[in-house]
Amino acid sequence: MAIIVSLLLIILAAFYVLLTIAFTAKLSQYHNQKNHKNQTDILPDEKLPSTSIILCLRGADPFLPKCLSALLNQNYPNYNLQIVIDSYEDPAWQMVSQIVKEGTVKQVKINSLVVPRSTCSLKCSALVQAISNLDKNCEVVALVDADTIVHANWLRELVTPLTNPKVGATTGNRWYLPQGKYWGSVVRYIWNVAAVAQMYFYRIPWGGSLAIKTEVCRQTELLSKWEQAFNEDTMLKRILGQQGLKVEFVPSILMVNREESELKSFFNWVKRQLLCSRLYHSSWNAIAIHGILTTVLPSITIMFLAITLLNEEWFNLAYLSGGLIIYVITQILCLIILELAVRNTVKQKGETLPSIDIGSALKVFLTLPLTQIVYALALTSAMFMRKVEWRGITYQIKGPWDIKLVKYQPYTYSEKTVDSMVSL
Repeated sequence: MAIIVSLLLIILAAFYVLLTIAFTAKLSQYHNQKNHKNQTDILPDEKLPSTSIILCLRGADPFLPKCLSALLNQNYPNYNLQIVIDSYEDPAWQMVSQIVKEGTVKQVKINSLVVPRSTCSLKCSALVQAISNLDKNCEVVALVDADTIVHANWLRELVTPLTNPKVGATTGNRWYLPQGKYWGSVVRYIWNVAAVAQMYFYRIPWGGSLAIKTEVCRQTELLSKWEQAFNEDTMLKRILGQQGLKVEFVPSILMVNREESELKSFFNWVKRQLLCSRLYHSSWNAIAIHGILTTVLPSITIMFLAITLLNEEWFNLAYLSGGLIIYVITQILCLIILELAVRNTVKQKGETLPSIDIGSALKVFLTLPLTQIVYALALTSAMFMRKVEWRGITYQIKGPWDIKLVKYQPYTYSEKTVDSMVSL
């Protein structure tokens, strides 16, 4: 048993290495293209498709002003910004109106959500409304979240890979910082380091920076699916795959998120992320099994270590401790490698990240066990979730396409805007 447990830990560590190699190889490819200046190059103005950016809002997120400012100053000749706000009463309405009024982009439309459907999430309702009313000449829709602060070439870089006929959508991902006054921010950082590599490996798109060809929306009847869905992005791999299309990850769209999170807020957020994978992703079983193993195996190993130590079974003790040491060291090394690779990518965009001091590094190391416990609880909860409370709205989840919004009400200041990292 000691040998089997040790081997399973080593296999799990090898899987971490595989994920790390796959993700860093993709980032390295981007660096090489950038250095040799032969990026599939960012399209010239005359070849850029007409694009609409869609931002859906319920509540005024802390970084919303910076998000809007960045969206209004894109280095892109032919784009417009469609903003769908939950209601006229929403605290975001006045803020958005003022910022847009002061901006230089004329093609901005601000609308309230007309029909909050009872069969899907409010974000899906808002997306259906916005895309249904797009101009006929719009070739690409780009989705963005209110906590995403994009760079000037964001839209160009997101849209460029769509020139490949085999690519139906492009996506980036988020990268959180481990600094902050809340333990939740550190736990979220550790969890997200592993999640980013897994999302790339399993081709899970991120709606915070996502571009889709409008013709693909029509071909796949995506809007009708959103009308019955809880989440807009996770399903895309399967839907596009049915059309022989793929989702392309764009390394330069790795967005740094400086928002802080309390532990309770992170727990609620990560449960929703896992729930979306359970409902809509074909690799959910693999994701769940991996999550179970990362909790069960170390726990069993520690228990066996105590037993073998008490019984003075030194041979078994050596196997178990060796397997656990390899597993823990591999986790830490993969985290460091991914952090350095992402820092290099962010640096290529001209953005800087705060250095991680010894105190922050020690805090990350000490938080590893807590992260595993929180993740295990969130995964267990996501497996059985039948009800979700999200930004003041309760949803009943009976199945992927059987969603019920229990009761709609406008968003108010009294609700915690930090409860969700995703707009609406």
